Amino acid sequence: MINQFQKVHSTSTRARYKFSLLRDKSLDENILKANLEKLSGVTSVRINKKAYSLIFNFEESSVCETIEEKLSSLTVDELLNSSNENSSVCISCVSDEEPSFKRTALASSALVAERLVTSDLLKFSITAGASYPIIVDGIKEFFEEGLTSRVLESAAVGISIYRKDYLAANSTNAMLELGEYMEETTVHKSDDLLKELSKPNVEEAWVEKEIDGKVTEILIKSKDIQIGDVVVVGIGNTVPVDGHILEGNASVNEVSMTGEAEPVMKVRGDRVISGTIVEDGRLRIWAEHVGADTATQRIKHYIENSLNEKSAVQLKATRLADKLVPVTLGLAGTSYLLTRDFERTASILQADYSCALKLATPVAFKSTISKAGHSGIMIKGAKSIEALNSADTFVFDKTGTLTEGELEVISVESFDKNWSEEDLLNLTASAEEHYFHPVAEAVVKAAKSKGFIHMHHEEVEFIVAHGVKTEVNGKAVIIGSRHFLEDDEKIDFSKHKKKIEKCLENGKTLLYIGFDGVLLGTIGLADNLRTNAKESLKKLRELGAKNIIMLTGDIKKKADLIANELDIDEVRAELRPTDKAKIVKELMDEGKKVAFIGDGINDAPALISAHVGISMSRGADIAKATADVSLLKDDIAAVVEAKDLANKTMNLINNNFNATVGINSAILAGATFGLFSPVVTAVLHNGTTIGLLLNSIKGVKV
Repeated sequence: MINQFQKVHSTSTRARYKFSLLRDKSLDENILKANLEKLSGVTSVRINKKAYSLIFNFEESSVCETIEEKLSSLTVDELLNSSNENSSVCISCVSDEEPSFKRTALASSALVAERLVTSDLLKFSITAGASYPIIVDGIKEFFEEGLTSRVLESAAVGISIYRKDYLAANSTNAMLELGEYMEETTVHKSDDLLKELSKPNVEEAWVEKEIDGKVTEILIKSKDIQIGDVVVVGIGNTVPVDGHILEGNASVNEVSMTGEAEPVMKVRGDRVISGTIVEDGRLRIWAEHVGADTATQRIKHYIENSLNEKSAVQLKATRLADKLVPVTLGLAGTSYLLTRDFERTASILQADYSCALKLATPVAFKSTISKAGHSGIMIKGAKSIEALNSADTFVFDKTGTLTEGELEVISVESFDKNWSEEDLLNLTASAEEHYFHPVAEAVVKAAKSKGFIHMHHEEVEFIVAHGVKTEVNGKAVIIGSRHFLEDDEKIDFSKHKKKIEKCLENGKTLLYIGFDGVLLGTIGLADNLRTNAKESLKKLRELGAKNIIMLTGDIKKKADLIANELDIDEVRAELRPTDKAKIVKELMDEGKKVAFIGDGINDAPALISAHVGISMSRGADIAKATADVSLLKDDIAAVVEAKDLANKTMNLINNNFNATVGINSAILAGATFGLFSPVVTAVLHNGTTIGLLLNSIKGVKV
């Protein structure tokens, strides 16, 4: 597929394009930027994802041809592959390098060694040698970025060395290096989930191929698997694709994807996802998603995006920290001019806000994202945590969220005395058994339980969102929705209107079967409510949900029965797929902070529109791709768990923020009035930073 792009403006060294790929919500702009900056002649790239625009700076206008050729062919697959190869895209996301303790050990050793020697020259040499890295880093940062916390820290160490206060210099250096090592270690550990997903996928897989008229299993490279291939996975092997089971029974370990340690039994018609392991049994799997489209690769991409993303509170902390650097430097300068006391000046420079403000917040977010991921909740960034914390209105699509999402046949009614209920069920199952739609699976399952006898039919035509068509003995068989049979195929429903209405009033979902132009009968199906739905909604209210709304295409009477049972505040029934996003926008326009929970293809617009979208585990892939939170376990309680995590994380961050400002203000005041020596200030300031880091590392309980 060729991407759409449009040159909006250009000069001899600059051009701006509108680019369609930027509409992909899961696209990581950092990865895209790094990829485009590799183009020959391009000096820099700036991305405005909200405006879907790219701004290129280049050496000469002829580079535009190269740029446009790249934009037309660039794919998400290519970006994913480039992110695997380019470790600079995500600071520690794809790096296997362990944080080094060398600088911390050097600084700590200098602190001890300096106390043990008596020679001033040796004291200076030991301190200067250990402090050299931080001083050099500070000088570089001053020329590259101006006044930052790193510049203040190196200045504090340098002034202490100049004053021959080697204890203060070494104490400050040791505390700073320890804090930095702790941050690197925490970030490294919090990215464990990504590193697991970054490991090479299954390199080879057994696939069924027809050779000389015979179906044979052959071993091929996983990257060569095509959509529609039949993949065979045996005991101990990892599933290389996302797909549906055509044949076989197996115990599948899904811990890497859902966090659930107990293996799950999988049978024909069930869905399996890449990265899971067959512990017992053998499966024939129809490949639905392959390569970069598999669950593991998409999740990896989401996490890369989320670990790079900064939330509003994180940006607020960074901006405040940067604003306070000149304040600290100004106080230090003023103090020296008034007192000519280098010791007091050095002490003030130690009391900087930046470390704790900048470090504790991202560590808390990363820790939560990682812990949630291991528990089967994929949170796509700090902004999603922030939005979920503030959500006060939870809008649920009914099917697959509040209900189990697994239909069950509860009635079969034939309108023709020549067709028994068993015959009607067998006819429907014969046509539907080739598809993995929930309705089809329920019908086939019911037929098998009654001794399914297959009826010969011609090729089946599947009409999306309507039903199926085939022929039996030269007569048309049409199975699907009422709209499909009555409006599109002009089958008369008038003779059976009362029977149909009675079934609908009882809450059944009806599948209609037409044969030779006549309504042959109906099959009634029901989708049971989740057993923990009511309890989960109650807990959501306790966590701050003020409004709980249910959206459904069901008739109003059926929807009201469910709403009353679950104690739901508001119901919108008899909706068309396009209505959901409109309702979400209406609620947002009223000032509500909306979380939308859905799982269907038609839920994608609502998931994108809401402040935070949550997709259920069995949902359509487009729903998962557009959601801010993707649940990998099929449990509505995971929605509550995600909300609880968000609340606790933001509470932790706010507490850290207030503690940082309060404690460091007190330390700065004490240093300004000469109450603290540089050593005491260093211990208090860096001790606070380390304490807040430890608090963020501990994070929230999952």
